[in-house]
Amino acid sequence: MLSSLSSEIATALIAVAVIVLLCAIFWKLSGIVKYIPNDRIGVVEKLWSSSGSVQSGLLALHGEAGLQAELRRGGFHFFAPFQYRIHILPMVSVTQGKIAYVFARDGIDLPAGQTLADNSQVEDFRDVRAFLEGGGQKGPQRKILREGTHIINPALFVVMTEESTYSMSLDAQEKVYYEQMRGVLDERSGFTPVVIKEVTGSHDSDQLVVVTVQDGPGLLKDELLAPDVGDSHNAFQEPEKFLAAGGRRGRQERVLVEGTYFINRLFATVEFIRKSVIPVGFVGVVVSYTGRKGADLSGAEYSHGELVESGCRGVWRDALMPGKYAFNTYAGKIELVPTTNFVLMWKSGESGSNFDQNLREITLITKDAFEPQLPLSVVVHIDYRKAPMVVQRFGNVKQLVEQTLDPMVSSYFKNVSQTKTFIELIQSRSELQTNASAEMKQRFQAYSLEFQEVLIGTPKPQAGDTKIENIMAQLRDRQIAREQVETFAQKQIAADKERELNEAEQRAAKQKELTGSLVDISIKENQGSANVKAAEKKRQEIEALAQAEKFKQEMEGAGRASAIRSVGEAEAAAIHAKSEAMQGEGADKQLMQTVMLRLAEAFETAKMPLVPQIQMGGGDSNAFTTLMGLMASLKAGELATSLKPDA
Repeated sequence: MLSSLSSEIATALIAVAVIVLLCAIFWKLSGIVKYIPNDRIGVVEKLWSSSGSVQSGLLALHGEAGLQAELRRGGFHFFAPFQYRIHILPMVSVTQGKIAYVFARDGIDLPAGQTLADNSQVEDFRDVRAFLEGGGQKGPQRKILREGTHIINPALFVVMTEESTYSMSLDAQEKVYYEQMRGVLDERSGFTPVVIKEVTGSHDSDQLVVVTVQDGPGLLKDELLAPDVGDSHNAFQEPEKFLAAGGRRGRQERVLVEGTYFINRLFATVEFIRKSVIPVGFVGVVVSYTGRKGADLSGAEYSHGELVESGCRGVWRDALMPGKYAFNTYAGKIELVPTTNFVLMWKSGESGSNFDQNLREITLITKDAFEPQLPLSVVVHIDYRKAPMVVQRFGNVKQLVEQTLDPMVSSYFKNVSQTKTFIELIQSRSELQTNASAEMKQRFQAYSLEFQEVLIGTPKPQAGDTKIENIMAQLRDRQIAREQVETFAQKQIAADKERELNEAEQRAAKQKELTGSLVDISIKENQGSANVKAAEKKRQEIEALAQAEKFKQEMEGAGRASAIRSVGEAEAAAIHAKSEAMQGEGADKQLMQTVMLRLAEAFETAKMPLVPQIQMGGGDSNAFTTLMGLMASLKAGELATSLKPDA
């Protein structure tokens, strides 16, 4: 009983399983009901249709059999049995901050010269029917997908993200193609936006991006870069607006600065370059390879080339001041010209700037056939306003130095050295330096340069030349001899100073005694000065008395003389009267009387005794008697003769 019951149950279970299996098979084959998860999409494939198959294109747009344009989203969907097949596929997911690229399997073929599909008319990839009927083109699209989830029919579009490729049933040939495209995008970092940031100390600091567009019309004749077409294209992020504004393919003149840019790398590639930095002490002269032809602004007197305004092709007249510039180095170059004084050194192994690495000592030939090498330095300044002229004329400062200044300076010093001997060349270095400064200033002005100073070093011999060293040794010996003489003289002075020092020390040791003696001397000098003053005063008093006495005597003598003169005149008048009255003997007597009177007065004045105390002879007569007699006889005769009337 139990066994028969178990057998019936087993048979019933088997029958139920068979029925369920048959229902599942029927369900599957008929496709009446289909469940699609909410995170998936369903691509409908129509297996048969009364309208027949698709005649052209990939998708059926008018009810034909084939892949349908419309998608099915999550949920249960009911279909006619045995007519439809549903392909359940994932939605397109683009990671935050990434870029996805769209490739259309169907649409209008691209015209010749066009790289990417035009999305100016149709840009909504969600509506497949509108895309195909609106003239959408097949191939890689110009429009890109940004982050998020996108409901796109994978039967028509292949979407390539950094993580995966969203597509339906790729055959082997398609798979190879899309793998190649992925390699290109990976090489160009195409799945990440272009990020330009300025971070101090980072390798990304001070960077620019040069854009090269891969689609659009080509460049015109003689153009190296595509001209800037304005800001309408949002920094190359909207290709259709870029092309509509007249943009052309090729390397662009406009560069990108700091920021984040979502650029289709199949449309435009990017290249990082450095900003142009003009340091303090320099200006930048721009030599532009692109731009319109500008008028010559250099002036009629400048015949070494044209200077144009900024933005034109050629050398810009106005130099760039110190700072950072977003300059496209493919559009031109910036020649740095120093505006501070810089040194050019003609000396091997040494450099005063970045322009004199190839300069060497100047080999001279002196008047006495020596061949020394002359090291020197020249200080040069360039006016920032004349910097474009220097670049236009010489290309850059280094070429100016090597091709012009070096031959000019070398020639000048070689010419000067031929007029001087080696000794004169050494001894007249200061004079040579002064003359060189005056002459070179004029020569440098001809090259739009300002000469500041020349510094001449000591001439040195060439390798293996001992003659110059012998001359120098002789000069050194001569100088040593002079220094020895000076040394001996200084030693003599030192000895004298030492003696003076010793005397000063001894004097200091006896300072107390010396001070006392000096005080005594000072006191005596003061007393002597007082005595001298007293004597001087007494002398002055004596002189005053003497003067008074002298004046008195003079006055008395003058009075006495006047009286005597009056008396004499009276006596003369009397004598004359007497002589007239007493003619003959009477006159002689009168004369004798007068003589005796005068003699008596003389004895009275001299206070001499009339009778000598000592007798000189014998007899009754004496000297006085004898003298008186002699005088009487003589005078009497003379008087008689003078008074005798004329015959």
